[in-house]
Amino acid sequence: MVARKDDGDPRVNEEITVKDVLLIDEKGVKIGLTPTAEAIRMAEERLLDLVEVAPQASPPVCRILDYGKYRYQLQKKEKDARKKQKVQTMKEIKMRPKIDEHDYDFKVRAIKSFLEDGHRVKVSVFFRGREMAFLGKGTEVLSRVIAECEGLGKSEGDPRMEGRYMRIMLTPINQPQPKSAPKAEKPKPAEKAKPAAAVPTPTPVPVTE
Repeated sequence: MVARKDDGDPRVNEEITVKDVLLIDEKGVKIGLTPTAEAIRMAEERLLDLVEVAPQASPPVCRILDYGKYRYQLQKKEKDARKKQKVQTMKEIKMRPKIDEHDYDFKVRAIKSFLEDGHRVKVSVFFRGREMAFLGKGTEVLSRVIAECEGLGKSEGDPRMEGRYMRIMLTPINQPQPKSAPKAEKPKPAEKAKPAAAVPTPTPVPVTE
């Protein structure tokens, strides 16, 4: 017989103190309302355990099974579920409207890396002083970022102004699972790349100095 180890584990065998239970046997057959003592005896005869699987029911539902195996399977499912869960956080990358090419390439690589890891990325273009008169430069930078991150992330909306910042939010796109390599095909002629769609320039918001 297997005893509970953690407080979150179901009650097993003599830990089940109610008078009667709704019993399901080891083959999944519903036995019905059964005295708890009788259900424990039936489990012992099969060298198995009586496990309370639905304590909220009235009376509780119990199953005859191998508790050690049952507990292992539950733990494995929980572990697999945690692996599939991705903790999504928000990252921010800041740029300037007249960013140089080297700095731009470096920051775009960082944006792509964040998106591949499942993070949302806020891309901000900061305007100093008279640069506020040239919002189109910021729109060009953000439009280029959106185009280069196509396939990895998509913009949640058009650029918007927040004080002296023009911003977009990129959300990661789930990547398809890799498939087995297809049979070799004759190469198709390369198609000309389509130009990225123009992103509307937001209306500037007065800045309080």
